[in-house]
Amino acid sequence: MPGIYIHIPFCRQACHYCNFHFSVSQKRRPEFVQALKKEVALQKDFLRTNNRGKIILDTLYFGGGTPSLLDISELEEIFSELFVFYELSPDAEVTLEANPDDLGPEKLAALRNTPVNRLSIGIQSFHAPDLKYMNRSHTAHQAEKVLLDAPKAGFKNITADLIYGTPGMSDAQWKENIKKMISHDISHISAYSLTVEKKTALEVFIRKGKAAPVDEEQSARQFEILCEITSQYGFEHYEISNFGKPGFFSRHNLSYWSGVPYLGLGPSAHSYLDGLRRWNIANTCNYIDNLQNGQLPPFDQEHLNKDQQYNEYVMTALRTMWGVEKALVENRFGNDYYIKMMNAARKHLTSGKMEETSTHLLISSEGKFLADGIAADLFA
Repeated sequence: MPGIYIHIPFCRQACHYCNFHFSVSQKRRPEFVQALKKEVALQKDFLRTNNRGKIILDTLYFGGGTPSLLDISELEEIFSELFVFYELSPDAEVTLEANPDDLGPEKLAALRNTPVNRLSIGIQSFHAPDLKYMNRSHTAHQAEKVLLDAPKAGFKNITADLIYGTPGMSDAQWKENIKKMISHDISHISAYSLTVEKKTALEVFIRKGKAAPVDEEQSARQFEILCEITSQYGFEHYEISNFGKPGFFSRHNLSYWSGVPYLGLGPSAHSYLDGLRRWNIANTCNYIDNLQNGQLPPFDQEHLNKDQQYNEYVMTALRTMWGVEKALVENRFGNDYYIKMMNAARKHLTSGKMEETSTHLLISSEGKFLADGIAADLFA
């Protein structure tokens, strides 16, 4: 079944490392909610494969930006419009990305009365110097408190983010971050290496010598620490950046990696359907203005050719614990693709960075930190 992603483009302040589309001005937030509702109606048939009834969704994901900035009444408005055209499957996963400073006990209690049943909380670190370096809006105390309050409010499906490789964070502090996260009995952890993206504040600060640069050796070392500790506590490393206990893998992300159709709503949001990828303009004011005039916002799109579809499959599959299905490559893309893939994989199999079973090619533990580069070697 398909899913929907909704991009909420507002943030309380700008994290120095972030290159997603966002705005720290919330002046047009009420207009944005109304515009989003209009886009829901205008896009009602994007995922439709028949003329019968409402489309059933398996996942619904509010990302951003910081969706937890929305008032409960604004969320309810969005849900009401969605449910005119869609239904949630009985066990649908409905995720809301959130910052710790937005999730007080009252907000959490109110969220439990909405369809949201999974929280994705941006912790990033429990150490104040790391949060200052990243320019996060919350404190270390708020990070710990929300992991106590969310289960009390009734949320059982909670994932939280951590960032490793932050300059100045020792391996001992990183271990403390991981173990503190695990001590709160959450079911899923997403952990990302701090990267310096172009046109971000962090890139400018490092270039001008105002911030310490990222150390790749530190990042690789802390990734190994992460893998080791999470494994000890029963987490499965099911995707390069994601660690989940059985039954708590991110179904929405799994649908992306599996080529399941999804609709993206909001500025900069991406959609995918049968080899067609479409993405909205990354401009909130332009997005609002067009929808106020009854028009869809400007978007770009591409039809993925055979090479692109193969490359995407290899990239996403190799990042998962299941790996690339050899028969699928041969049957879907042809023998030429299969032979090229196997030839390109040979050097990584020899070096121990990849493993082969009778049915699959997988990244080994040794190769996981290099997964994207290994996948690129296998591209058409």
